[in-house]
Amino acid sequence: MGAANAREQSRTANRAGIGAFIGSTIEWFDFYIYGTASALVFDKVFFPELEGALGTLVAFATFWVGFLARPIGGIIFGHIGDRLGRKKTLVITLLLMGISTTLIGVLPGYAQIGVWAPILLVTIRMVQGIGLGGEWGGSVLIASEHAPKGKSILYGAFAQQGSPVGNTLSTVSFLAISQLPDEAFLGWGWRVPFLASALLVLVGLFIRMRVTESPAMANLIEHKKVAKLPVWEVVRSHPSLLALGIGACTIGLSATYFKSTFALSWATSHLGFDKSSFLTIILVANITQIIVQPFGAVIATKMRSWSRAVTVMLLPEVVLLPLMFVLISTENYGLAMFGVAIATIPHCLYYAALAGMLASRFPAHVRYTGISLCYQMCGTLLGGTTPIVGQFLLNLSGSITAVIAYAIFQVVLTLGCMLLLLRRPNYDERAGAGQAPRAEAVPA
Repeated sequence: MGAANAREQSRTANRAGIGAFIGSTIEWFDFYIYGTASALVFDKVFFPELEGALGTLVAFATFWVGFLARPIGGIIFGHIGDRLGRKKTLVITLLLMGISTTLIGVLPGYAQIGVWAPILLVTIRMVQGIGLGGEWGGSVLIASEHAPKGKSILYGAFAQQGSPVGNTLSTVSFLAISQLPDEAFLGWGWRVPFLASALLVLVGLFIRMRVTESPAMANLIEHKKVAKLPVWEVVRSHPSLLALGIGACTIGLSATYFKSTFALSWATSHLGFDKSSFLTIILVANITQIIVQPFGAVIATKMRSWSRAVTVMLLPEVVLLPLMFVLISTENYGLAMFGVAIATIPHCLYYAALAGMLASRFPAHVRYTGISLCYQMCGTLLGGTTPIVGQFLLNLSGSITAVIAYAIFQVVLTLGCMLLLLRRPNYDERAGAGQAPRAEAVPA
């Protein structure tokens, strides 16, 4: 009987992990296609009166609007997820993202409806950001809270894997339509990935409806231990966790936007790369991330010290991220591809382990809200502003050196905050009933 229960629990955990992966892939695809479109086409379709670098900067600003809305989504859906359950919340966020993304695909441009085009674009982007703001925390928890004992980081990585796969699908879709003549690409081609989202959402809904509620959440509901106002409890009782969590998420979010948004615009506007060539470079980096990223969760699970694992994963990025910009600046296709691919490895290893580590530092009754606020506020303050700050520094200095310095700062900030975070108590309630939360020493 015990063996049968173990097999059923394993099947349930695997179903939750796969559901988290597929659902998060769809939502990240929706979010990333906007970033790619903002680098390639939105300045021409929605802001044609703003020329050159200024138009690109404004297009990136609308990209950031989605990040501005994400903490709102984290608060709204964190509240729902911590009170009513993870599963119900994830169904709502998937619908919200899918509908808003499809609407962008049918939105008239400036030439058709004038100033209403950018206004509606920003409004829909806000709704999209709210949806993703509630998605990430729920996907992580539906997987990690179903995980067998000692494997929460591995199962949390299922949700993390959705980001590079969604990014790859986004890049592939734009790589395909970039083969169109410029007139067709600007006229209707860029809309195809946004419209395709409607079909993907139907697939995601079918899978998510088959996933059961997480054991930790079901236990809280059964024993009536849900938080009355999760966001207030997080801010009041765990402010330092919130601050450290925001910093610890930094390079896990921003590195992608250094590559696939800022560098794409820089390489195609200021250097000698065409759209198709640099999208291929990004595609190779995304495939590298898909292959390498799961090993980050394996490393963190196998190593006894999470702090040592984080240090091993992140320190090389201090060298490799600047190297990426230097190699891109050579305008050599092979060198640029190598630089972007090799710089992807450290932060993607870290990103795989980030979700489980962050979730373990918040108690279950406010965990959805806690990790969502950390991740989404980081996106608003640091991740989503990366293309804007990068373009501003480039415009101001005329050199990529200032952008490199900013990238190094983000790596160091991430490492420092995560090492401090891991010294806080571990609230992973699946580690054993009645055990005190365990803190971890920072390695010498």
